Amino acid sequence: MRSITNPIDSPLSIPLRPASEVMNLERMGCFHQTRLSFMRALLRNLKADGWRFSRTKWDVNAAGVGVAIYQAAGPERTYSLVCFAHDLPPEKRSDRVIAEQWDATFALFDGVPTSEDIERLSANVPYQEAGQLDQTELTLSRANRSVRLFNHVIDRLSQGMQPDVEMIDQVGYLMRTTAVYGNGKFGLSDRERIAGRKEFLGAFRSELLAVWLIRWFSADIVEHLATVRNPGTAVKLDPAIRSRLGVGNSTGLGMAPFLVTHPALLHTWVQAREEALARVRNLEFTTVEKSSAFLKVVENMKRIASMWHTDNVRQAERIDVLKNELQALSGTLQSFDWKRAHPWNHLYQQVASDHSVETQELVVSMMIEPHGELVDELADTMAINEVPLNGIDGSKTIKSVMTILYERYDWALKTNFQNPDEIARFWYVSEEKLEPRLGERFEEPGAEKEQPLAFARDLAALKTALESENESDTIARFLMVYPEHRAAVKRLQLANKFEYSEIHSNLIASDMVPVDLLRCKLSFFGANKFDPRSDRWVRITMYQGAPFPDEIDDKEVDEWAFGTITEDAKY
Repeated sequence: MRSITNPIDSPLSIPLRPASEVMNLERMGCFHQTRLSFMRALLRNLKADGWRFSRTKWDVNAAGVGVAIYQAAGPERTYSLVCFAHDLPPEKRSDRVIAEQWDATFALFDGVPTSEDIERLSANVPYQEAGQLDQTELTLSRANRSVRLFNHVIDRLSQGMQPDVEMIDQVGYLMRTTAVYGNGKFGLSDRERIAGRKEFLGAFRSELLAVWLIRWFSADIVEHLATVRNPGTAVKLDPAIRSRLGVGNSTGLGMAPFLVTHPALLHTWVQAREEALARVRNLEFTTVEKSSAFLKVVENMKRIASMWHTDNVRQAERIDVLKNELQALSGTLQSFDWKRAHPWNHLYQQVASDHSVETQELVVSMMIEPHGELVDELADTMAINEVPLNGIDGSKTIKSVMTILYERYDWALKTNFQNPDEIARFWYVSEEKLEPRLGERFEEPGAEKEQPLAFARDLAALKTALESENESDTIARFLMVYPEHRAAVKRLQLANKFEYSEIHSNLIASDMVPVDLLRCKLSFFGANKFDPRSDRWVRITMYQGAPFPDEIDDKEVDEWAFGTITEDAKY
């Protein structure tokens, strides 16, 4: 399916990669950020439209407790990140979603808050889900300190010295968010209210604006505490060192089902990425400028990979392979013929033949990177109104539905759902936090409360039910008798319109790795340094290397993601 006009004059001869190749969970769990990722597109647009950023309030005491406000002012609107800094006892610090206290809490306010707004927010935002929010709040979030690095930076700055760069590169952030809520949750503004605003046309841009401003706050508060400790000696963070600090994030299963429950949106994300890749592969020739930029990205990525650490055995093995394959790729590129026809396609094919999936998907990102003028427009297509897509075309015949089943869900129909390993798990919503969780069907109670996320199994069951029906009957007549198959039919008809809407994996199998769902989604956000803490939650880094809001006018906004801000970057 192709819904985006290609700017190349000649017709594409190399099509988008098929869903059967792209949409299996193992490959999706190897996706990397691209220049289309949401935080990168956000910064490009903010700079292009001349947004201005300032800290308008800093009322934080010597203990690091108080209120700060950071303002983003655009051509038509202003947003304010209201920050509440807390004195959190160490025993209360937890990244788990059941935590009730944090080092800092935040709300992104639509406009400029009055003193009455600040008073209202101060009585609610620190309590997060337990507070009361309003339509003027776009996002709600909280963060904890990375204690070791946070304290190290304060110690060094207070003594008039800069922090250890290797330690900064290893950790990557001063604070990590444990949740960033939006889209109507807990009384926040519904996305429909702001979706038409230019700055928020893509997905999750209000949330990522908040995270970018939180990064600024995290640097300011360590400088503040260092000055409090030793006013006569303390120094500010060197800008080159400050740029190496991102925002951490801890993400668990609460995010995992999103890709399953928003199939059309998932399609827009993957299609834009695949379209960008296809446009690059179909370039008949390249330039020295483009090939040189790509080679620089490869060399920088070798350094980035050397700083990517995790204790997770599965991911650590992937990283080791990636390091070796990047070294081999670097050697291969020394003799690569960039003057041949369709050089990017030849490079892609060579990597696909010789290297692991982790390296293949990284090379996809790196190939796209030098071609902003060719692909950047695609970033604004990565959103969709899913409400009009919720209907079912009941006039379709059972025969036509069966045809789609075999075409789109052959991977699901091959699965033996009588095998206990294929139905070993079930998704449910926890009563305590109303967050998605994953249970073991044959070991834990609660399977009777299973959430409808096992679409592979449901589509296989639909096939069995349809086989005994008259193929000329309409699907509407069938669903009147068997309404339990409505969700599966709706899903099937949607998949027929949107090729990349379905994950081609059984999400209740014993060998399914939930963290792959998390990594896929977070790669579209623009995250890197994925550090799985188990198969069910992951730590990441966001905006590491990016310009801060107070320096966006003077820095490039697209050179940071692959560590090219400074020549000696060791991200």
